[in-house]
Amino acid sequence: MDLILWRHAEAEESPVDVQSASDLERSLTPRGEKQAARMAGWLDRQLPERARILVSPARRCEQTALALGRKYKIRAELGPDAPPSQLLELVQWPVNKLPILVIGHQPTLGQTIAQLLGLQESECPVKKGALWWLRTREREGGLQTVLVTVQSPELL
Repeated sequence: MDLILWRHAEAEESPVDVQSASDLERSLTPRGEKQAARMAGWLDRQLPERARILVSPARRCEQTALALGRKYKIRAELGPDAPPSQLLELVQWPVNKLPILVIGHQPTLGQTIAQLLGLQESECPVKKGALWWLRTREREGGLQTVLVTVQSPELL
């Protein structure tokens, strides 16, 4: 299974007065729009057509998805602070046969990466707009998780 974890691009800061706007309503900044477009250009050339795209309900995640220009589904299970177990259950890791692209948030993405790669740290840092591509493979009767690539919009 291929699991691609894409952190939303740079978004507006959270307002000090949480009553004035919901965290889910924060939009991408102009820099974030450029990050999303740059990463989407690279990803569109790499991502198989049959890939499923699942997106957090946060506006900044949906705006990141829109840059890719493909069909996607918004899933409440991918909202900010979702546990990695919820993400992995949603994508049916590691048995799903389809490649899955998840557009979401820290710390969920970083915690998922750390868990799948067996890192000692409980969380792996993921830059805004960056993506991590993980793959399962069978070796010597067991499943392994392989890191295929890590991409950052600033390096594309």
